[in-house]
Amino acid sequence: MATPVLTRPRPERTPRGSRPSTVRRRVGATPRPFYWMVVPAVAVFALLHTVPVLIGVFFSFTNYAGFGSWDFVGFGNFLALFQDDRVLKAYGFTFGFAIVATILTNVISLAIAVGLNAKIAFQSAFRGIFFIPYVLAILVVGYVFQYFFANSLPRILSNVPVFRDNILTNPDWAWTAIVALAVWQACAFAIILYLAGLQTIPQELYEASAIDGATPRRQFRSITFPMISAFFTINMVLSLKGFLQTFDHIVALTAGGPGTSTESITLLIFRGGFQGGEFAYQSANAVLFVVVIMLVSFLQFRILQRKEADF
Repeated sequence: MATPVLTRPRPERTPRGSRPSTVRRRVGATPRPFYWMVVPAVAVFALLHTVPVLIGVFFSFTNYAGFGSWDFVGFGNFLALFQDDRVLKAYGFTFGFAIVATILTNVISLAIAVGLNAKIAFQSAFRGIFFIPYVLAILVVGYVFQYFFANSLPRILSNVPVFRDNILTNPDWAWTAIVALAVWQACAFAIILYLAGLQTIPQELYEASAIDGATPRRQFRSITFPMISAFFTINMVLSLKGFLQTFDHIVALTAGGPGTSTESITLLIFRGGFQGGEFAYQSANAVLFVVVIMLVSFLQFRILQRKEADF
């Protein structure tokens, strides 16, 4: 019996002058549309962000007033910052305000998120209501709060000595109004992040702990908070970074007053750099402030992530 001969099928030939129906793409090759979308975005970002930052860093080593000629002064602007009482006072106010607002924001937001995550009616409606402050223009809302603190609150709490007069004109208490406005707005975004973290916790853990007799407080301490510690870290870092850069809240409520009692670093940089002929000096202040924010955020991450590992 003859052995059959196996033949390999011949590939179909493509007529001359025509391309194959399919084009083999190299493994790992990036498609051209990717470059057409990414390159313009990177160019716009560099033009509107990176280039101005580099220009600001350059002028921080000069005595440029925002107009006219200039000369290099080296680190003279940076050294002068540490001897400027107004700058030091602005840093003190900014950090004090940011720490208080960060603590209040996270305590209030976590409490509201835990309450919303419970089995209550109209959960979706409440989530939408609590997120409204984040989408509103803070300057517009700030002027509403200004009217409230200047007119409505003195009439409502006329028997309380602190609130009998306009609190915004009190150099010792004006900062509390700014904290109230900032926390009211910041809680909206923090609540959403905490709710996202609470959704990742399996309900079986709560059911098992309830069988063992754990109280709601013990469940929060042993289950809820350890499971959302990563979200707590993100909220703390974002909150402190955002409050350190506060600007609109102060402009809308006090404009830095009375005097300079509520003047933040960002407001001082804006006033001195664009209105006071201190462009180079405040550019150095801005560079220093960026470094400070980066160091604070890095330390926060290191400390809070160690706490996560302990859980």
